Amino acid sequence: MVTDLRERRQVRVAVVGSGFGGLGAAVRLRREGITDFVVLERADTVGGTWRDNSYPGCACDVPSHLYSFSFAPNPDWPRTFSGQRHIRAYLEHVADTFGLRPHLRLGHEVRLMRWDADAAHWEIETSQGVFTAEVVVSATGALSDPRIPEIPGLDGFPGKVFHSARWDHGYDLRGRRVAVVGTGASAIQIVPAIQPEVARLTLFQRTPPWVMPRVDRAISGAERALHRALPFTGAVRRQMLWGIRELQVQAFTKRPNELGLVESLAKANIARAIKDPALRARLTPSYRIGCKRILLSSTYYPALARPNVDLVASGLAEVRGSTLVAADGTETEADAVVFGTGFHVTDMPIAERVVGKHGITLAESWKDGMASLRGATAVGFPNWMTIVGPNTGLGNSSMILMIEAQLSYLADYLRQLDGLGGRGGTGRAVLTPRPAAVDAWNRRVQERMRRTVWNTGGCTSWYLDAGGRNTTIWPGTTGEFRRATRRVDLAEYEVGRAGVPGQRTATTRKKETAR
Repeated sequence: MVTDLRERRQVRVAVVGSGFGGLGAAVRLRREGITDFVVLERADTVGGTWRDNSYPGCACDVPSHLYSFSFAPNPDWPRTFSGQRHIRAYLEHVADTFGLRPHLRLGHEVRLMRWDADAAHWEIETSQGVFTAEVVVSATGALSDPRIPEIPGLDGFPGKVFHSARWDHGYDLRGRRVAVVGTGASAIQIVPAIQPEVARLTLFQRTPPWVMPRVDRAISGAERALHRALPFTGAVRRQMLWGIRELQVQAFTKRPNELGLVESLAKANIARAIKDPALRARLTPSYRIGCKRILLSSTYYPALARPNVDLVASGLAEVRGSTLVAADGTETEADAVVFGTGFHVTDMPIAERVVGKHGITLAESWKDGMASLRGATAVGFPNWMTIVGPNTGLGNSSMILMIEAQLSYLADYLRQLDGLGGRGGTGRAVLTPRPAAVDAWNRRVQERMRRTVWNTGGCTSWYLDAGGRNTTIWPGTTGEFRRATRRVDLAEYEVGRAGVPGQRTATTRKKETAR
């Protein structure tokens, strides 16, 4: 969609990103009667991480009926665990069904968002023009910017190099010597998908994951017909899936030792496919199951047992021409390197592009670790909210549940703004979380985090930031989070007005200097 340069570029709400969070926010805005908004998307289609991750074997590890919006049930999921193609098609369907296309601004990469206190709005510079918005909803997601580690000599590698989230579909892997770096959720799907066609596959494993069988099957035509004819049956199915996962939370958050039985089942899963004792030992983690996300696959271990696959139980340390050198000294020749090394989660690049009321970026504000109020709002950033913010991630359930909870918080946030000051003019209200409220919320979260498996399980994971704090995972049930974000507590916020003296920013000072 190409933006009409004559269009009005001042909006009430600007949503950044068009994945589940961004499209969900757009649907909620329309359901609240708000139509004066845009969805800014840097790519040329919607879909977020399910658009970007199109690697072979890409699929979700959450059951389909739970990994979808409660307000947009899909009775026609083809499998119990859906693949990337079907999830992306679902998001396109949501955009069409809820009339979101007129609000989309595709190809609009956000380069800078700056708060103007005098006007009480955000100035948003994009690759296709400037917008102003009273409220910004950042829904860029944690899994949007790939992370490739700095490997000495990688720039001189003569073959092909790409990240799993930027898969090069024009490069033919057949008959090639391929190295996969990393053993996270993407890698365990890629390895069995490409193993049959490559000449040699070498997997660089710094830390082995715990992998449980993926109990996936095709959903029968009769089941789909039932869900179409009687929609409540799909809702019941979703509720059962949700309830099972809610019951599991106690073991992750309060009683990690109870995960021992699950660990035994995971070890049995390794033993069934891997007969070589030495290989089995290298694939068995030394940390408590659940410390890193438990992965699901019934094809990963069988693929590793194939004769054209080598496991290097060490990270990639150096590249010398076409030779890959592991930290343990193992050398491997390769034609292509695929990085399944995750994303910038605790250091999201979008944070460097958000400038708040004190003239500092969100990245600077979060230099000692991400922190927000109820996973949504940040100190010094008025009328700004993030979807899937700090400590809203899950280790065992569907992120759509957390997103929907945050959408309720967003809706009440906008209602509070309306009730406090109306819209337009100098009476427009501004809400900024109080530092004491943010500190109190995060103290409670981190206190609860202390005994969780993610903090005590003996692993190093992407859940932890550079300082060792777990700033990504929610240490409770989704029901608890939903209750905590049902309403905005105004006592946790400072209320301001447009144009009130003393609310000066870098933008204001620049204007004063110019005069």
